[in-house]
Amino acid sequence: MASVEKVSISLTSQHAEILREAVASGAYATSSEVVREAMRDWAAKWVQRRGDMADLRKMWEDGKASGTATAVDFDRTLEEARAELAALKRNGN
Repeated sequence: MASVEKVSISLTSQHAEILREAVASGAYATSSEVVREAMRDWAAKWVQRRGDMADLRKMWEDGKASGTATAVDFDRTLEEARAELAALKRNGN
């Protein structure tokens, strides 16, 4: 195992009970195992979220740099998209 650092955390009573139940069930040997798994899951989500935020920032900047905004008739655009989809379905695509 990689180097381990002890950290103290506070849990709600509901979370503490769930943690104790997970250990008592035999699914985990210790509460530390439960917390490590939770941290791995959270870390993966955190990395994804950071990437998503970077992507959104880039899209925002690209949009601002693309020129002046123009009004769009959403209903008309939706109709055109539906017509295009229907045509694709008719042609077997």
